[in-house]
Amino acid sequence: MAGVVGLANDLEVRLPGADERPDPEIARDVVAELKTWLPDSWQHVKPVVKNGRVTLEGEVEWNYQREYAERALRWIKGVKGVSNLIRLKLQVTPTEIKHKIEEAFRRSALIDANRVAVEASGGEVVLRGTVRSWAERQEAERAAWAAPGVIRVDNRITVSP
Repeated sequence: MAGVVGLANDLEVRLPGADERPDPEIARDVVAELKTWLPDSWQHVKPVVKNGRVTLEGEVEWNYQREYAERALRWIKGVKGVSNLIRLKLQVTPTEIKHKIEEAFRRSALIDANRVAVEASGGEVVLRGTVRSWAERQEAERAAWAAPGVIRVDNRITVSP
């Protein structure tokens, strides 16, 4: 799409009449699902429901909590879409983040820790280096996301057998 500088998406989800539900009912179900999926942190997530669309706001400590919050709502009857605006809290120093990720790399049988460099600035992490497989590249990113305080991972690792 050479030359395209913007895109307007005018798609609208329309549910069959039997699946339409009032926003307050959807909101009750959303809160119940968040309590189930995130028993220790649901109170840090604020769901806003408007015309069947759910917007999640708030701040959590771990990326998996942000992902679980969104995943929990996908199958609630009447939900037409989910916008996940949940932010991650930065609670550790960049040095601690880098150290935790490097430790995880050393413990992993899939990752050659000597071939991957970790840079941390704030909660943002950049991974660089060369690995032998896509599985190793994905495992490195997964390990980086699992470290406390990580809010963004830029995976620049290349695959070269």
